[in-house]
Amino acid sequence: MSTFLENSTLFRKVLMALTGLFLSVFLIVHLAGNLQLLLPPDQASIQFNQYSKFMTSNLLIKIVSYVLYLSIILHAVLSLIITLKNKKSAGGGYAYDKRAKVSNWYSRNMGILGTIILLFLIVHMKDFWYEYKFGSLPMDAEGNKDLFSIVVSAFGEPLYVVGYIIAFVALGYHLLHGIFSAFKTFGAYPSRISSLLYFISTGLTILLTVGFIFIPIFIYLKYHIA
Repeated sequence: MSTFLENSTLFRKVLMALTGLFLSVFLIVHLAGNLQLLLPPDQASIQFNQYSKFMTSNLLIKIVSYVLYLSIILHAVLSLIITLKNKKSAGGGYAYDKRAKVSNWYSRNMGILGTIILLFLIVHMKDFWYEYKFGSLPMDAEGNKDLFSIVVSAFGEPLYVVGYIIAFVALGYHLLHGIFSAFKTFGAYPSRISSLLYFISTGLTILLTVGFIFIPIFIYLKYHIA
């Protein structure tokens, strides 16, 4: 029985690591696509709308998107299960307080960070993905759905921009703990390369967090302030 429980725990951790790394790769690709929003307005509009059409019409991308949705759900469910089990195993406030001396606050609050990210995902997919798939978007000069104008309009709301920033700060801390933890799950720690992997995890986290936060600030300043 104990062996089964141990194997179940290990399986959850491995699945959590795999889905987390897959989602990290998706974030890199997503950021690369979103960087087109920084181009001059006319060019940004055409290229971003063409990119959006490709991402929603290509068969291979559609298949990958289903894997993405499943990964998000699995990752969220597994995160909840692991968080609840960790709290149960802590056995009370004293044990939890002792963890504060040996771990970062974001490592102890992955559940809270994950909740912020999940709420952001719901709003984000409603405002962009759902609108693109099922809404009545205007068409651009090339005959593509004009998602660019929707994005620019959304980032014209200061509260929306602030909420976006908060969500990606939470995601940044989530990644800072999660990516390195995934490497540890696959046996990369302790080892000689653990420092290198920590450096890679930190660098990737900073790149993604700063990149995603910069875009709404840039759009707000360029299209709504200048």
